[in-house]
Amino acid sequence: MIEVEVPGFGRLEIDHLVLDYNGTLAVDGRLVDGVADDLDALADRLTVHVVTADTFGKAAEALAGVRCRLEILPPGGQDVAKRDFVRALGPERTVCIGNGRNDRLMLREAAVGMAVILAECAAGPTLAEADVVATGIRSALALLSHPLRLVATLRS
Repeated sequence: MIEVEVPGFGRLEIDHLVLDYNGTLAVDGRLVDGVADDLDALADRLTVHVVTADTFGKAAEALAGVRCRLEILPPGGQDVAKRDFVRALGPERTVCIGNGRNDRLMLREAAVGMAVILAECAAGPTLAEADVVATGIRSALALLSHPLRLVATLRS
């Protein structure tokens, strides 16, 4: 669990991290260098979930050996499926990270929603739903590894 008080934002008690795969953890289906180690380190404190449409069909292979739970979604209604996945976990105890239009509802639902901008860019509606926008997945994950960075970003 990650616990932190964010002045003006509220107390966070986070048990779950939900991430998109393509465009968030991976570029063109390939996991960003260093991300596997970052996820494994966070898995000591959080349950890590990767929920994806798996556009390139490479998520299972790329995440083999990484301490995470992989959920591959069927085509259609993926934005609602991701939101419902977060609702089932308990949105008040969940951080979500994504970049695509189908991630916007889960970011809105989560205690903290983070959008990332990698080579595949980010959808405008997703940016609008995010509490935090990061220019890379490793910097987004570092906010959770070093929660005072999250405080500095979200406080008011």
